[in-house]
Amino acid sequence: MIKSKTTLFAAALLAGTAAMAQTKAPEPATAVEFSGYLDASYNRLSESNMFTSGVANRVFDVEERGAAIRQLAGTVAYQPKQGLGGLVNVTLGKDADVIHAFGAGAGKTNQIDLTQAFGQYAMGPFTVIGGKYVTLAGAEVINSPSNANFSRSILFGYAIPFTHTGVRGTYAFDDATNLIVGVNNGWDNFKDTNGSKTLELGLTYAPSEAISLAAQAYLGRERVGGLVDFGPEGARNLIDLVGTYKASEKLSFVLNFDYGTQQNAPLSSGGNGRAKWTGIAGYVTYQLNDQWRLSGRAEVLDDTDGYRTGVAQKWKEATFTVGYLPTKAIELRAEVRADSSNVSSFVTRSGASATNKQRSFGLQALYKF
Repeated sequence: MIKSKTTLFAAALLAGTAAMAQTKAPEPATAVEFSGYLDASYNRLSESNMFTSGVANRVFDVEERGAAIRQLAGTVAYQPKQGLGGLVNVTLGKDADVIHAFGAGAGKTNQIDLTQAFGQYAMGPFTVIGGKYVTLAGAEVINSPSNANFSRSILFGYAIPFTHTGVRGTYAFDDATNLIVGVNNGWDNFKDTNGSKTLELGLTYAPSEAISLAAQAYLGRERVGGLVDFGPEGARNLIDLVGTYKASEKLSFVLNFDYGTQQNAPLSSGGNGRAKWTGIAGYVTYQLNDQWRLSGRAEVLDDTDGYRTGVAQKWKEATFTVGYLPTKAIELRAEVRADSSNVSSFVTRSGASATNKQRSFGLQALYKF
């Protein structure tokens, strides 16, 4: 089964900021800018990190019990408002092995990933980039500090892609509205796996500082077996919606909806056909003061045909995170999470049986530079 996932207009949750304020690429600048962060964590799962299908039931935090350097990431960017520019983003650490694109390290465990590398040309309201870049889809991103929770959502890991390689154009009608059109090699494909391209469409609208809306669609043909260049293929389509409401300086809400389909996919009911998955995630973030933040997330993925997780199931989770920022550069997080399924899909720690529930606890330390 596929384990695909990860821009200019995805949602940021950190400190209650608007969904589209998260960093896919830095704001246009007239000088070369460098930024980065270190993400280290400790994770503890009540069960194993696998579904009965053999697909991982976590995205990045897969350690059953243990510490890890999740990400050491750096970005160099030169993005003027007019003329030529570019961006290079490299990710080191265990998470790099998860986000590898096909043709750029997929299946390897070298813990280094060229997450983004693109050239840019800006001319008035129009900007075009070409190369490898993160997806438009989703309310969460690869960049750890731009998320409010330690663990990534189900939708981030199982409903959407991580990255694309191709060309993306953005036209700003005004300060509130942007149209994005792109053509790329597909889902997490640095090297195209077939002769078909994927069309990317996006529209963002932020009528005020309190409200922002984003709609994305991906339309194309993909290999049914995932990150391989052989076997059957079929149309894979995705609609992704993200809305953010900033109720006050301290309180914000985010809602993310995904609907995806894959033609010619193996179905849990037998045979091949049109597999579909539907998911919705809701977030609330409350900034107690400059140092303390509370964040909650609840979501459900209906993997109707078992195409995304290998199990036909309705998978739910709820997460609560406490964030502490002793300085602007350092953030510490503690998280508790409860997952459940309508079937016994979680392999127990002994490996001898399966259960329909899993609990987890995580600690995370972030250093931003």
